[in-house]
Amino acid sequence: MSVAAGTLDHADAWQPAVNPWIIAVAVTLATFMEVLDTSIANVALPHIAGSLSAGQDESTWVLTSYLVSNAIVLPLSGWLSSIVGRKNFYMGCVALFTISSFLCGLAPNLAVLIICRVLQGAGGGGLQPSEQAILADTFPPAKRGMAFAVYGVAVVTAPAIGPTLGGWITDNFTWRWIFFINIPVGIVSLLLTSRLIQDPPYLRRRKLSETKIDYVGLGFVALGLGTLQIVLDKGQRDDWFESHFILILSTPQLRSSSLCFGNGGTRIQSSTFIFFAIGLLESPTC
Repeated sequence: MSVAAGTLDHADAWQPAVNPWIIAVAVTLATFMEVLDTSIANVALPHIAGSLSAGQDESTWVLTSYLVSNAIVLPLSGWLSSIVGRKNFYMGCVALFTISSFLCGLAPNLAVLIICRVLQGAGGGGLQPSEQAILADTFPPAKRGMAFAVYGVAVVTAPAIGPTLGGWITDNFTWRWIFFINIPVGIVSLLLTSRLIQDPPYLRRRKLSETKIDYVGLGFVALGLGTLQIVLDKGQRDDWFESHFILILSTPQLRSSSLCFGNGGTRIQSSTFIFFAIGLLESPTC
């Protein structure tokens, strides 16, 4: 008890060098950009399909690929932050998201665009949990509610304005600019993060050699979340279990779920799986 209390005391005593609200705006900027990309491409799918000579059904993988990689990386963010450091992990995610956004805008065909969207989703998957951790450490307990309210406004507003903004950009410019607009935002976010954010002194980085990795568990998390997202995204279009494709994907997904819930040797908490499964159910899809 005394060790835990001491840790909490250190967390409450530490204060960042700059105004916490400036840090909140800096980290919310990248998260807003990431959440915006979950919906901004929806209205541009017909233009993407026509420009890249792809079918309407094929073009929906532009959305699905992003959500799948996003969902896989998201539950691993805490562990990755403890290995490379929270600030380094956050900046790495912003850099990957920005670079992959640039590559998405240059994609010459649908296959390259989907691969770049997978990378974009992987970079975006670590932004939301990292921002929440940064806000929790930056603000004292009395002000954390207001800080998370700012975060909540960003993640609620971004998907709402995404289709409208995406449609306006596509009609007045080209669909490629729905990805290019992320570049200046990402650069500004990287500059602000490098100058303003610092890891708390009590946040100790762990060496990879000291960490016991459950590769089987990580594999089943990726398999279960990935297939679950694809089933939810493609199920209605393919008439759910009347489709052999949906049935094939449902089998490993159910197997992964049963291991997460029932296997005592697998070090994956069922509550974590439930949390992210619910998040996938609420994800905006085409």
